[in-house]
Amino acid sequence: MRRTTVRRTAVAASAISLALLVTACGSDKPVDAAPEGKGKESAAAEPAAKTLSQAELDKLVLAEGDLKNHKVTMPSKADVAAAKTATADKAECKPLVDAMALRPVGTPAATAPRRISSVPAKPGKDASTEEKVEAGLAGLGNMVLMSDTLGSYDGKGAQEALAGLRTAGEACADGFTMIAGSDKTKVTKVAPGTFTTGDEAVAFTLTSELDGESGTSQLVAVRKGNTLVSFYALSLTGKTELPKEAIDAQLAKLAGAPLNG
Repeated sequence: MRRTTVRRTAVAASAISLALLVTACGSDKPVDAAPEGKGKESAAAEPAAKTLSQAELDKLVLAEGDLKNHKVTMPSKADVAAAKTATADKAECKPLVDAMALRPVGTPAATAPRRISSVPAKPGKDASTEEKVEAGLAGLGNMVLMSDTLGSYDGKGAQEALAGLRTAGEACADGFTMIAGSDKTKVTKVAPGTFTTGDEAVAFTLTSELDGESGTSQLVAVRKGNTLVSFYALSLTGKTELPKEAIDAQLAKLAGAPLNG
């Protein structure tokens, strides 16, 4: 990866909460479209689920030590401030930017965002200075950056938020431009993916252009009852795989299952 690309990627990742390079959609308004595989009738027939409090979300969101070989931190004040400035050139694509920027999708009663980054393997004790430098550069080039946001909703808020993400992904399939301050990132394609878990889920692969190079990132949202989990993942290699390990760990924690067993 070119040095300029690494620099721009790092700037975008930190200034826009890791989440602004490329991703998929959600909506500020309730959306009438029913999720695939479930009609409005079946969704309405589901028993009422508990709306988790802020304190409960803070305990259930991934924390340091929950995910092997990864560092989990809370967004900084600078992250939050930068995320507030992020928008899209197309109104229908704003939900995508919300999910990318650690902002809540829809209107949750409480949210708990976290930043996650992979931790590169350390060189051996006997490694030379040159080998340590090379290992550090390789670790940076292969680093995966993620955002994990939990949202708890009243009523059908979680269902509507997920439906909004799905609708936005379809409306923005041909791309959009993400704007954060003076930085602009062109997303050229939003492609639906296949991911089945929780009560319902949506997934998108986003293709973006930066400094003349093309790269992909992944956006996944999973609903479990009245809680919505949204993940955005970006690899500095330029090609990002679905962060299934992190998603599984988060869903396991929501279900009360032990982690790292």
